[in-house]
Amino acid sequence: MSAVGRRGNHRVSVQRMRSSDSFIALSIAAFVTTMLAGVGVAIPPRHEKAPTMPWIKPVPVSTQNVAGNHAPCASHVTRDGYTSIQVNVDTYGCNIPGDAGNEPSIAIDPTDPKKIVIGWRQFDSVLSDFRQAGWAYSHDAGHTWVIQGSLTPGVFGSDPVLAAGPTGEVYYLSVGLDELRLFKSLDGGMSWLQRFQVAPGLQDKPWMAIDTTKGVGRGNIYVLAPYYDLHRSTDSGRTFENIPWPTNVIGTAIYVDGSGTLYTYPPIVRSETVQDLSATPTFQERSYFLCTGPLDCATGNPNPGGEANQYWIGSATDIHHIAWLFVSESPTCFSRTQDGGITFDTPIRINDDPLDNGACHWFTMLSVAQNGRVDMAWNDTRNYTDDPDAKLSELYYSHSIDYGATWSANVPVSLVFNTYIGWAYGQNKIGDYYHMLSDNLGVNIAYAATFNGEQDVYFLRIGPWDCNGNQIDDAVDIASATSLDCNGNGVPDECEYRADFDGDGLTTYNDFATFVGNFAGPIVRETASAPRERGGSGTNCSVLSDIDHDGDVDLKDFYGLQQVFVTP
Repeated sequence: MSAVGRRGNHRVSVQRMRSSDSFIALSIAAFVTTMLAGVGVAIPPRHEKAPTMPWIKPVPVSTQNVAGNHAPCASHVTRDGYTSIQVNVDTYGCNIPGDAGNEPSIAIDPTDPKKIVIGWRQFDSVLSDFRQAGWAYSHDAGHTWVIQGSLTPGVFGSDPVLAAGPTGEVYYLSVGLDELRLFKSLDGGMSWLQRFQVAPGLQDKPWMAIDTTKGVGRGNIYVLAPYYDLHRSTDSGRTFENIPWPTNVIGTAIYVDGSGTLYTYPPIVRSETVQDLSATPTFQERSYFLCTGPLDCATGNPNPGGEANQYWIGSATDIHHIAWLFVSESPTCFSRTQDGGITFDTPIRINDDPLDNGACHWFTMLSVAQNGRVDMAWNDTRNYTDDPDAKLSELYYSHSIDYGATWSANVPVSLVFNTYIGWAYGQNKIGDYYHMLSDNLGVNIAYAATFNGEQDVYFLRIGPWDCNGNQIDDAVDIASATSLDCNGNGVPDECEYRADFDGDGLTTYNDFATFVGNFAGPIVRETASAPRERGGSGTNCSVLSDIDHDGDVDLKDFYGLQQVFVTP
């Protein structure tokens, strides 16, 4: 589809919030202290096994960059215009040696698509199998990321699954040692409310779906827990009730379609009544569809200690009002149904490499855009079939614009990486899954790879960026002056969430002085003909000081600046 194409290089930086940032002690500290006095800034408060080793604290943050001399790190990798941006990095966007991150999951605010959150299994040291609930957020559609460590530092957290609710709230589901727990964010991942218990005890891999329709189940949260229990929350996650689920279901995929109907797979089980509190939930068990096997490898195993694939469900309604349901296990196993899973079309082979070439196709992802485009991506060893371990993979992508009937040519969208390196202690795998979400212009992917010689989490945008959600390529918005780009970093000003006046992707002392100059002053709306500041020249780009986009520069913006400020 023409809307899904290549995108050039994009700068990335990741900042860690520090409550004791030393920049408060600058020469204007007295001014700031006076402004803050007496004013409160609200901060919104399958096989899973317990770790065999204790938590090893993180290695020190990179010291290779200092304020005023922060050369960009190699935190992004590009292949043929597809740029993967590393998410689990230090305050200057540099890789953190000795750690590992895998099993990423992604959530996007449906009311403000520039707000994205990614969670993952965080190993602060690969010398231990102790993992935590790692996360980072982006408020500029994924160009730059803010990492804040773990939701509960030093506390076991595994198997993350993220999803967004209909009004923009983001939920983070995590397996703990003594409970299956849910965290909630009301500010796009900047902060999290107290955790809610979904179920007690050490749980196996859960999955989650949220009803974002306008029906009676709007806002319902469904968690498909191990041993095939379904848990439902109708009060935004505060409490959960157990819904009996058919005992012969081994479902690991869960999905809510546009009518509020809940599906799990395999096999297809659906419920049209579970969304309605006034009705007794009833379920219809449907069928499996035949596929050719998850890996299709001749030899080797790219993920010896983990899963080969995650099942996925998606849906779309075409121009003839046919409701298509899509199910996938791997690129060699995709099918669709128009009767809710009673019957399936003949499975379609998505990967277009030669048959019986011995390649592995694994960690499949499927998602569907509102306009009906179906996207799939997966790890593929087709170019390295002479490797007996099948340890060399590339991320591949394909899409369909006719509801899954035909598919585009497969395209490699990442560099090659070795899945046999970077394993945490006793974890001979790169996790068990990746995750992606589609919009009308493209797709957002969260995946793990070893480009740095260790397991790291990456964000990849395929297709034009659309941070403001207006269905127009951001580059076109800027070129036509529909959107302004005061600092020249390729991100429309209305999508900026950091006072990055010099456009280097970081918020540092160099930017702070300009921010202070704009504090409590009027916002100057730069025009297309106005000079744009780069390195301190031109206008003051005061619009970038309005971090919360409310029309002024006040204490709320100062708090936002603290979130992304980088100190040496």
